[in-house]
Parts: sequence; structure tokens; C-alpha cells
Amino acid sequence: MKNQLLSIVFLFFLYGSLEAQPPRGPFVRSPQVHKDKTVTFEYLAPNAQKVMLSGQFLNSAVEMTKGEQGIWRVTVGPIQPDIYPYNFVVDGTSVMDPGNVDYFPNERFKGSILLVPGDEPRMYELRDVPHGSVNYEYYPSIEGSTGSLVVYTPPGYDASADKSYPVFYLISGTTDTEETFFKVGRTNWILDNLIAEGLAEPMIVVMPYGNTAARIAEQTGGAKPDDPARDTEAAFDRMKQLENDLIKQIIPYVESNYRAIKDRESRAIAGFSRGGGQTLRVAYGNMNTFAWVCSYAASASPKDMDTDFISVSSNPEQTNKMLKLNWVSVGNSDFMYPSTMEYIKYLDEHKIKFQSLITAGGHTWMNVKKYVTESAQLLFKQ
Repeated sequence: MKNQLLSIVFLFFLYGSLEAQPPRGPFVRSPQVHKDKTVTFEYLAPNAQKVMLSGQFLNSAVEMTKGEQGIWRVTVGPIQPDIYPYNFVVDGTSVMDPGNVDYFPNERFKGSILLVPGDEPRMYELRDVPHGSVNYEYYPSIEGSTGSLVVYTPPGYDASADKSYPVFYLISGTTDTEETFFKVGRTNWILDNLIAEGLAEPMIVVMPYGNTAARIAEQTGGAKPDDPARDTEAAFDRMKQLENDLIKQIIPYVESNYRAIKDRESRAIAGFSRGGGQTLRVAYGNMNTFAWVCSYAASASPKDMDTDFISVSSNPEQTNKMLKLNWVSVGNSDFMYPSTMEYIKYLDEHKIKFQSLITAGGHTWMNVKKYVTESAQLLFKQ
């Protein structure tokens, strides 16, 4: 009887172990980054008729070749060192690379992330330096919802219980999530490396989810609302939602749960794309809250400046006194380039001080990493 029980227990655990195993099949390695910066991609799809590779390191999608055991392959490059989103297109359907654990957090798509390292580690790459921590936080948000944040604390934060830090609020772009500045922008590694080289002040970085309407709908059983068109009343209402959430909920939560310095000269705000537009509305509408403002591929129109932010544009002396930094950056092939240049012209004509960085390239996270790297070096320095 005892032996029978042992046999049953053994079979039970064996069955459970077998059930937990992933599906067996040909071993796929993707992506494979070679020393010459060429990269090989593989995708297992025995029954597919056509597989394409699409990525921001390509001018256009390229066809992959089907080999033994149904594995599709292609080698491209050499590729300029950077971090790029990519995906496969399998018989017309875009899919992530199942061989790659690094993915692009987004509401609408889940691409994969390719890192082509430099010969020496770039500022956004992992280096042998002291590292900060990345925490996931949940806070009481607007309309009874629960919000989510990714929070970076600098090296030494946990060990120095008597020290407080300035805070950098970093807002995601349209359809991006609170994880995108972390997982795609590698903001934590950028700050680790800048701080290690003495190029940036140690700071807390708070990365909120910029789409409060989607979160409220999700938690109340509603459908995710469509994204309103730019420069419409609906878009401004969404921005106001985020402003209320940030000012009334997020900042109080952060300053109650982290050792944050609680004054305007110790608060900075920045954002990319939609998050950059939200940044400008939040900062210009709350000049008593932020002293450091950075917009990445974003702008405020002359109409907005002349109406909603007339106090900013009509009194440049006061604005320049209050803003320690007003940073504007965009790529010269970005679809936001014309409106950003119009915004820069407006600031210049109204004698509002600013610093700008115009780069090559478009509306990409390759550019965003540059903007974060350069602007973070200016924050919280007297």
C-alpha cells in the first residue's frame, strides 16, 4: 500500500512537471547580435506563407527566408549602435519576437527591443557603476481609480536615510505606458551613468501613466476610449485630467512616501510627444510647482500661449526668473518639427529664455534617450 501511494505521488508530481514545461520544438535564437554589428533574426512558423522583419533600424521591412524545421531567418546590418523597436509580420499580422524577453510597453502594440551595443557602453547601456532602484507603485488616483507609477531612486538612496532628493517627473507619450521611459528609454541606466560621472545631480525620477481616462475606464468596466485628435477640446480635457492627477494625487503621494524635497526649485517635469504637451500645460499652468521644464518633440501653439498661458508670455521677466530651465528638443524629420519650431520662434520673439536641441531623425525613442541624457545634466544645478 505504501509503495502504491509513493507511486501515485510520484506520478502526480511527474504529471505536474510535464504540464509546466513549455512546448517542445526547434531551438530559435533571436536576435543574435554579431561582432560586426550585423544581427540575425529567427522566427518559428512552419505553416506561414510569408514572414517579414520590420524595425526602426530598417528603411523598409525585409523578407525572411524559410529554412529547415520551419524557422525563418534573415541577417541585416551592420546596424548603428542604439536601442530599436522591431517586430515580425507573419502573413500580414504583426507579432513580437518570442525569443526576446525585452518588449516595448504600449497600449496598442507590443514590439520587441533590439540593443546593438557600442564598442564602449553608451550612456543608456549597463555599466559597472553604482545602481539605483526601480520600484512599481500604486497610488489613489482621480475619480476613485488606482494609478500606477514607476519610480527610480538614485544610488545610495536606501543607505542615506537622512538625505532628501529633488524629483524629476517624466511623462509618457501617446499610447505609451508608465514603463516605456524605463524599459525603452533606459532612464534608470542613463541616470546611474550620469551620476557616476558627476554629470547629473542624484534625483528621484517618477514615471506616471499619461492616459488617466483609459485607466478609469478599465477599472470601472468601460471600454478604453479613443485617443482624441490633437488640439481639440477633448484632447485638452484629457490633458487637464492628467494635470489634476499629477498636482493633486501623484506629487502628494510621492512626497509622502519618498524623501523628496518639497519646493518648486526641486521639481522638474518633462515628457515626450503627448507627454510633452501635457508637460507644458502642467508647468505653465502651475508655475508655483515646477522650476525646470523639458519638452521632447512637443510644443504649445501661439494661440495657447496667448490665451491659456498669457501670464507666461506677457511677463517674460517674471517667467525667466521663475524657470531655471525651459528646454525644447525635436528631430528635424519628426512630424512635430514644424510646430516645435513655431513654438521656439514664439519663445524667442517674446524674449522667453529657453535651451534647444535639434537633432537628426524622427519621432523615435532613439532621439528621446538623447534628450533625456542631455537635459538631465542641467537639472537641479544652480
